Amino acid sequence: MTTSGTLRVPDARLHYEVRGRGPLVALVGAPMGAAAFEPLADLLASDHTVLTTDPRGIGRSPVDDPEQDSTPPLRADDLSRLIAQVDAGPAVVLGSSGGACTALAFAQAHPGQARLVIAHEPPLDELLDDRDDLYKATDEMIATYLSGDVMGAWRAFMALSDIHLPDGALEHMFGGDRDPQDLADERRWFEHELRETVHWKPDLAALRAVASRIVVGIGEESAGELCDRASRALAEELGIEPTLFPGGHTGFADAPEFFAVHLRKVLAASS
Repeated sequence: MTTSGTLRVPDARLHYEVRGRGPLVALVGAPMGAAAFEPLADLLASDHTVLTTDPRGIGRSPVDDPEQDSTPPLRADDLSRLIAQVDAGPAVVLGSSGGACTALAFAQAHPGQARLVIAHEPPLDELLDDRDDLYKATDEMIATYLSGDVMGAWRAFMALSDIHLPDGALEHMFGGDRDPQDLADERRWFEHELRETVHWKPDLAALRAVASRIVVGIGEESAGELCDRASRALAEELGIEPTLFPGGHTGFADAPEFFAVHLRKVLAASS
């Protein structure tokens, strides 16, 4: 059974969903919302309370000021309030992509609410030696999108991320008629979330203090990609070994059954 609710937080209203019963697991994305995690959440709900949400400004979580940027610390504070709302913490937090930055910011600011934080492929450009080139390319990509060249922006994103798709896949994913909400979420991500996420600088000293409760996850199929490099740099800074998960950058959505099996092994090893 899934229950949904709305939580008023500073400057936004958050849509959230709760499934199952047992220890709390929060599945967090950015810009991915609750729907992206639904198959994985259903699998985990047999023995966990599973919290999912649309991050501020995305999907069913409107913001008061549409021009407000979405930062990892803002989203981490939202997550803290959601965990308090469901009153089932402390939580295991699995964050993927920009949501992994949210999860790390949460570990820094709210360590008492975190039983375990799994940062799956955070795009931490700040930790990489070529950060200046990455930042320049990101600004150019955003400008391309805002000029109206949507496919050009996505081609630049895939190139910058070192993600190689089959011929025609990009056009299938982002071309043709698309849902208006998907288009609105996409624009908000390019305009108000992407830059703030990849420019975020984690507090490495604070994360080292809780490193025993942090797992850095990398997709088995992500070798050589930008988020693979950034994740390995983070693991090295924290003095921990990265943990491989099935699939690639979106393995939690592409193969949720295999991802759930491996996630359960990680949870068992940390208990």
